[in-house]
Amino acid sequence: MTALHYEVHGPSDAAATVLLSSGLGGSAGFWQPQLGALIAAGHRVIAYDQRGTGRSPAALPEAYAIADMANDVREILDATNTSHCHFAGHALGGLVGLQLALDAPSRIERLVLINAWSKPNPHSARCFDARLALLGAVGPRAYVEAQPIFLYPAAWCAAHAKRVADEVDHAFAHFPGEANMRARIAALRAFDIDARLAGIAAPTLVAAAKDDVLVPWTCSLRLTDGLPNATLNLMAHGGHAHSVTEADAFNSTLLAFLSRVDAPAPSPLPA
Repeated sequence: MTALHYEVHGPSDAAATVLLSSGLGGSAGFWQPQLGALIAAGHRVIAYDQRGTGRSPAALPEAYAIADMANDVREILDATNTSHCHFAGHALGGLVGLQLALDAPSRIERLVLINAWSKPNPHSARCFDARLALLGAVGPRAYVEAQPIFLYPAAWCAAHAKRVADEVDHAFAHFPGEANMRARIAALRAFDIDARLAGIAAPTLVAAAKDDVLVPWTCSLRLTDGLPNATLNLMAHGGHAHSVTEADAFNSTLLAFLSRVDAPAPSPLPA
């Protein structure tokens, strides 16, 4: 198995480690808007390129699953001598966190889910059908050109046109290949742990934006209702990547959650 690329930031003797897991793009660079704030707050931070993306090249099997991605996180935690962490995941990364919380609950102290979900929904399925059709019929360049439409609000894209264009160029230059992209999308589309949410006891911040055009915010409401120790933070604007477009507001909420003192968590129900 090929090694995963990961980065460790901040003080080595920090009281807590925050592991960051990005969405479909898989890149550690997605979390640049959060790194400074987390380090300034005294956290040790681990970010990584997911297997089959960026600096973690690999040919993914067709049966690749979110559970395999959760195993990759355990590999990184072991490699960095991290017994447990706060886990923050965006979209697909949030699914990885949910899976890890089920498979190895002792490894997660707090869980942050950003525009994530517990089971498939027809709207997101339609979006992925369209994206895959574009990839197959036109190719990777058209696929990455469409990506900002799903990530960001239209007004933000217009106001940050050069930044968006640079991101598209970077995504195209580092495209992981059609087979890997199809395997990753198949993994997130197959993910369904809705019936097991009550078994996840970790304190959880569920963060969503109401104008997310890829994942309905009601998926986050469902997570909040199903998880026994969850808090919902709902923003009116910011899109699917509101941790980027509304970084200051998101970071404030994130740091407050990570520093919060909670009452003892309820015992999870049997899986």
